[in-house]
Amino acid sequence: MLFPTISFAIFFMIVMPVSWLLMPTRHRWKLFILAASYFFYGYWDWRFCVLIAGSTIANQVLATAVFRSNNERTRRIWLIVAVATNLGVLAYFKYYGFFVSNAINTLNRIGIEISTDVISVALPLGISFFTFQALSYVIDTYRGTFKPGRLIDFAVFLSFFPHIIAGPIVRPAEFIPQIDAAHDPRKIDASRAFFLITIGLFKKVVIANILATQIVDPVFSSPQQHSSLEILVGIYAYAIQIYADFSGYTDIAIGIALLLGFRFPQNFDSPYTSTSIQDFWRRWHMTLSRWLRDYLYIPLGGNQRGKWNTYRNLMLTMILGGLWHGAAWTFVIWGAIHGSFLCGEHFQRTRRLAQGLPDPVDTRARRIRSQLITFNVVCVAWVFFRAESLENAGNIFKQLLDPSQWFSASPLITLGVVLAIAAGLVEQYIPKDAWGRAMARYSHLAPVWQGLTLGICLLVINTLGPRGVAPFIYFQF
Repeated sequence: MLFPTISFAIFFMIVMPVSWLLMPTRHRWKLFILAASYFFYGYWDWRFCVLIAGSTIANQVLATAVFRSNNERTRRIWLIVAVATNLGVLAYFKYYGFFVSNAINTLNRIGIEISTDVISVALPLGISFFTFQALSYVIDTYRGTFKPGRLIDFAVFLSFFPHIIAGPIVRPAEFIPQIDAAHDPRKIDASRAFFLITIGLFKKVVIANILATQIVDPVFSSPQQHSSLEILVGIYAYAIQIYADFSGYTDIAIGIALLLGFRFPQNFDSPYTSTSIQDFWRRWHMTLSRWLRDYLYIPLGGNQRGKWNTYRNLMLTMILGGLWHGAAWTFVIWGAIHGSFLCGEHFQRTRRLAQGLPDPVDTRARRIRSQLITFNVVCVAWVFFRAESLENAGNIFKQLLDPSQWFSASPLITLGVVLAIAAGLVEQYIPKDAWGRAMARYSHLAPVWQGLTLGICLLVINTLGPRGVAPFIYFQF
């Protein structure tokens, strides 16, 4: 069930009023929203519900065991069991085929012939997202920063339908206390919610879908058939497509949660205005960045154990972050590119400090230069993220750099493609206070004018967007 569909609209028009009607009787509300979330998740395949139910029960039991243990050794053992269980399930569903196929290929190269028929394992939607949330629940319990609550509360937290498929990755301390907090429908910021949902729909249905259908998919599926200019524009188009697709989903998810009385953390902050790769990861998929920092990079030692260990930790964090997205060498290389530039930036900072040099003057020219360099590094890395294989990525770069293709015809570069790329970039340079003023003006309109404005916007989105709605990119992760 996709957000920008009639089926979801019908689903939500039933869920929202019933949710608010049951809110005063909190236990009934929890059972209802849990059932609605399982219906939403099981809409693709009912077997997915068995998996998330099993994850819920197992992690609640393990978190409770960690909390009730009387000594550090026992607590650590339970923590290890929890981490191993969650990562084991994730590895089976997401990485089984990757590791087995690579092992078979290696054995075949040394003369040990083994059949390449690998058992296909269906990948449950959003397994990476709810697994990371489950891990944070147990780890925060171990650290003493969160106390495990009732099973029903944890079940709602893990399966809450606005974020279950593609995030944001919400921490237990950010969500579970909201379950029993006082919710007044008269105080819900519905104007902001509808504003975010509309912006998210425009990003996904118009910008992301136009770029995907008109240039990105054709270029990446058969790069040899396209000019160097089409390849270049296709690379930039994918950078905008994945941003519009994922940030659009996040905007819709945050808006839907607001209408139900819940607040999610921000997940994007104009990432293509970044002046460094470190700055990019402060702005891109912010909930994942913070998760990797707090539950992987810092436990590995962070930057507290010498420069070489810092470089190691940065590379491991980003490579594992790449593998989190998918079981393929393309994702490993994507993570390694980001890790290498993070190491380079860290090296420059530490050398400057060691020499007692001041920070460079933050001039407009320097900032623009840094933004251009960072954006292009990110776009190069996106090629590996999008490519179906290393060979496909190699063909993209080969065609891009082929002098014989520089002046070939480029029919895919249409006005619609150029405007979609421009819209995706310009949107990120709009000042935050301008967005705030726009939301405020919308919220001060009379309800009838708000509804009329919303209806016109939806009509425009439906008119401009290509026919049909493709699944969100991050559903596969």
